[in-house]
Parts: sequence; C-alpha cells; structure tokens
Amino acid sequence: MTTTTRPAPDDEHEEERTADSSEIGGSHDLSTWATLRRGLELSPELVRGLWITVLLALFATIGKVLTPFVVQQATDNGILAEGGPDVDFVVTAVLIAAGAIVFTGFAQYVVNVRLFRAAESGLATLRLTAFRHIHDLSVLTQSTERRGALVARVTNDVDTISMFVQFGGIMLLVSTAQMLVATILMVVYSPVLAGVVYVCVIPLVVLISRFQPMLGRAYGAVRVRVGELLGAVSESIVGAVTIRAYGVEGRTEERVDAAIENHRVAAVRAQIRSVIAFVSGQAFGGVTTAIVLVVGTVLAADDRMTLGQLLAFLFLVNLFTQPVQQATEIFNELQNAVAGWRRVIGVIDTPADVSDPGADGVRLPRGPITVEFEDVAFSYPGGDRVLRDVNLTFDPTTRIAVVGETGSGKTTLAKLLTRLMDPSEGRVLIDGVDLRDVAFDSLRRRIVMVPQEGFLFDQSLMENIRFGRPEAADEDIELAMTELGLDAWLSGLPLGLATQVGQRGESLSAGERQLVAIARAYLADPDLLVLDEATSAVDPATEVRIQRALEGLTRGRTSVAIAHRLSTAEAADVVVVVDKGHIVAVGPHHELVGAGGVYTRMHASWSAQQHA
Repeated sequence: MTTTTRPAPDDEHEEERTADSSEIGGSHDLSTWATLRRGLELSPELVRGLWITVLLALFATIGKVLTPFVVQQATDNGILAEGGPDVDFVVTAVLIAAGAIVFTGFAQYVVNVRLFRAAESGLATLRLTAFRHIHDLSVLTQSTERRGALVARVTNDVDTISMFVQFGGIMLLVSTAQMLVATILMVVYSPVLAGVVYVCVIPLVVLISRFQPMLGRAYGAVRVRVGELLGAVSESIVGAVTIRAYGVEGRTEERVDAAIENHRVAAVRAQIRSVIAFVSGQAFGGVTTAIVLVVGTVLAADDRMTLGQLLAFLFLVNLFTQPVQQATEIFNELQNAVAGWRRVIGVIDTPADVSDPGADGVRLPRGPITVEFEDVAFSYPGGDRVLRDVNLTFDPTTRIAVVGETGSGKTTLAKLLTRLMDPSEGRVLIDGVDLRDVAFDSLRRRIVMVPQEGFLFDQSLMENIRFGRPEAADEDIELAMTELGLDAWLSGLPLGLATQVGQRGESLSAGERQLVAIARAYLADPDLLVLDEATSAVDPATEVRIQRALEGLTRGRTSVAIAHRLSTAEAADVVVVVDKGHIVAVGPHHELVGAGGVYTRMHASWSAQQHA
C-alpha cells in the first residue's frame, strides 16, 4: 500500500415559502400546465387510448342532451298538441328518454372503467419511476429530507393525483363534452338566450383565473405539511424506545401536535379558498337560471319561443351550468393533484448523483482487488471539506484499518469507497476503473459494506441473510452460518433460520442484528469487504467468535475496517490515520504506535481506558 499526503489549503408569501421549502426537487416553479405536461410524459398510460374514452364520453353526453329535446317535443307536440294531449306521443317520447338514459349510463360505466385502468397503470409507472430514482440518489441527497416526507412523495402525493385522474378526469371529460353539446343546442334553440348564458359565465371565469395561483400555493403548502406530519409521526414511532428512555414524551407530543396543527391550518386555508370557488359556481348557476327564465318568458310571450322550447332551454342551461359548478370542484382537485405532481416530479427531476451507468458500465471480473484514491476531496453542501487531497492505494489481499477521532472523515471515506456517495473532486478507482464507470451489479458483487447497525427487514432470518446473495439456496445459508460458528446461536432460537425478526429486526438484540448483517456479508462473498466497526454492537464472547469468522472471510481479500476500537487496528496489516479530513499517517500498527503523533495519542488513550 502506498500513500501521498499534501498540505491542506488555507400570509400568502408565507404559503409560497412553505410550499417551496421542500428539500428534494426544484419543480415548484413549474406552471400548472407545464406540470401536467411533464406528468403525462412520466405516465404515458394516462393518455393511451384517450380518444376512445373521449368518444364514449361524447356519446354519454348525447344521451343526456336528448332529454331536453324529448321534453320539448312531448310538451309542444304531445301535451299541447292541437286537438288535445296526444298520450301515445308522450309515451313514445318517455320511452325514448328512458332508452337514452340507459345508453348514457352504460357509456359512463365504460368511460369510468377505462379511466380507472389508465389511471392505475399510469400512476403505478409514476410510483415505480420515483421509487427507483430515489435509490439512484446518494445517501447524502436522501438525508436532506425526512424519511416520512420522502415516503409521502411516492405514496400520499401520488394518491392525490390518482383521485383527480380517476374522478376529476371523468368529470372533466364528461363535463367538457356536455358543455360543448349544450352550447350548440342552446344556440340552435335561441341565440339570444345562449348569449345571456355566456355573458353570465364571464365573471366566473375571471374569478377562477384569479383564484388559480392562490389555490395552487395553498394546496402546495398542504402537501408539504402532509410530508412533515408523516415525518414527525414516523420518527416518534421508530424512536419510541429512546423517547421513553429519556422521558421526553411531552416534548415529542408537542412536536407531533405542532405538525398536526400546521397541517390543519394549511388544510383549512386551502378549503376556505376552495369553498369560495365552489359557492361562486353555485351562485352562477342560480343567477343564470333566473335570468334565462325571465328573458325566456319575455321571448315566449312575443311568440319567439314555444313553451316546450323554453323548458328544453332551461334543461340545457342546467346541463351547461352543472359542469361549470363542477368545474370549480374539478379545479380544486386539479390544484391539489398538481401540488402532489410537482413534489413527485421534484424527486424524479433531482439529478441522480450516484446513478448506475447500466449497460454502458464496466463489469469487472472477480478476484483480488486494488483500490486507489486519486486527489479525492469531499464536502457536504454548504459546508467545509471533510476530506482533502486524499491519495491512497490499497493493495490486494491487504487488511486496512482506518482510524481517527469522531468527525475526522473516516466514515465518509468508507461511503466513497462503496459509492454511497461520489467525491466532490478526484476519483476512487478499483482495479484502475473509476467507480462511477462500474455497473452497479458488478460493483455490488465485488464490494460489500457492513454498517455499524445493519438494517433488517420484517422477514425471517433466512430471508434477511439471503439479501447478501438472492440466488443462494437454503443449504448455502446454513453452511455459511456453520462456517461463521453461529450454529450454536441458531439452535437457541425458537425456529432457527425461520425465526421472524420483526420490524427493523426489533425481535433480536442489537448484537444479534449485527450477527445477521455479518452473515449476510459473508454469504455475498465479496472481493472487498468494508466494515464500519461491525463488531461494535456485540458482546465480548460474540466478538471473539465473529473476529475468528472474519479472519476466514478477509483471508485472500482486501478489507477496510473503520475502526472505533483500536484492537481492530492492532490486527490490521496497515493503519490509515485520518485527522480533520487529512491522511496524516499510514503504516503498520507496530510502527505508528511508537512514532508519536495522532495515532500514538489515540492508542495511549484507548489503552488507558482498557486498563481502567
């Protein structure tokens, strides 16, 4: 192993701020229509075959507008027929109306089914795209947003889109067709009354256009508050043990209560504005009907309309104003959906800073591995560099221990090595290839990291260990546990490898969870093993057993251990000392311990604690 070190170089606006405060994504500046266009690009299933659905919606509308025509004919040529009421004509007209209603219902059913299927297919694609992209984001990028809020992007926010597409979309299609056909027939019956209707609708259009940006901001704030609420609740549940241990239930309740109250205030504010729009639509319907009735009566009195035509026109006015009133509801749902869409798009459009090169990536053959850091530097956004001018070479089959004080940068070094993050400057190479050019499937087979606290899924021990090599047979897992010396531990569990570990492995102790994480890495059989003090959570007896197993695991492989216990450094071939982001010393333990400097002081302090 070689190294080179270099000297270090010396009210509404509140809603806008809230809605734009989302940590991940920058799509909040997208207009409503731009958001919809982008959303449809991401979910093409939503518009696939849409022309057929629109045609069916048009047929459904024709069935509806047939009723006013039947009313007019039944009145003028049936009830008010010359020579007295023509009952047969009225009965025929009623039967025609009934047939139209049945046809309309069937057409609407087909429209609903088509929209539901398109919505679920399109939104499933959107969820998968967002979920997969989240895994392309670095750990650093993911950590900028609360886990609960990030989950809300893929679940709750997509649900708001689903509600609009499935229900608002149906209403929008049917209402648009209904208004179009009703307008044509109103002009046919009476151009004058049709003009009256459109004069009445102008103020509502102006009002809605004014309300659009305000509603958008209000519902955007609601979506943000939902994410904050889910984040606060999930933290209080996951951290329940810590909360009880420190007796901070009251403080936790205050945080959750504050999140609930913030969501309530944002939701009420949005609903108040929504109600204003809805009431305006209802007022428009009532006023329009009243004015049309007065003007129509005058026209009928001048023999410019028959009674049947006036009644038919009033039906048409209802068919026209009903969608306008519904349009306010549709608009509210649209704004809520657009707010959710923006947040999901914000995730998808966040640059994938740790992305898989995929088919273009290099696939390296298995075998002894060489690691190089070339002029590597790293800094967190808005912060100082935590690593500077790192130049290291890890030779094949070498056991390396990385030591340093808390915050020195050693864990960052491990994350760069496993490509959980990418360096701000320089390159990390394995076998001469930049990690950014290596396909993920090849990288993950060659490099495995055992974190300080391995995450376990709510499955059996067997399935949790199988994450190390998904294609492994049960016999392979049993053999791995035997080779690790864990068969005795397994025999003490109620169901052995079939034992369920519970959520996050809560049915096991911290030490047992770490045993599973180590077994998972052992099964993966990597060329490079990165250990973030993997034995820190186990008892001394178990640590001895695991250290023996790790001896066999690391033999013939390159291994890098982030050492918090210097016993790990004593057993390593090479020790890398990190201090304030710099590599200050590299060499075997027996040379560094007596050379003075950072490592000598650390070892002396650690030895004193061991003998205290």
